[in-house]
Amino acid sequence: QVELVESGGGLVQPGGSPRLSCAASGSTFSITSAGWYRQAPGKRRELVATITTSGHSMHYADSVKGRFTISRDNANNHMVYLQMNSLKPEDTAGYYCYVEDYYRDRFWGQGTQVTVSS
Repeated sequence: QVELVESGGGLVQPGGSPRLSCAASGSTFSITSAGWYRQAPGKRRELVATITTSGHSMHYADSVKGRFTISRDNANNHMVYLQMNSLKPEDTAGYYCYVEDYYRDRFWGQGTQVTVSS
């Protein structure tokens, strides 16, 4: 079992650059890939970014490509980060991190709200 806790959300002005963090605990030795989803009210859940176990390969949704960067620190609580730059109001959503383990089970954090507004 892996537990995840996100942090770093809040109210951000358009153009802002917050960084979301996701800290893992529990059976962290089994963690493989990781990523971030987001969901806004009335909209479908969107896969924002993924990162491989090694951290050498990342993929992004077209809507955030060039603005968001996913990274991880396997030596530090298997932290997973989402650096968000040039935020737009349409980036407003609940952001959820996940990790997968060797058995392809997926574990989720509780989510952190990001609201982009002036």
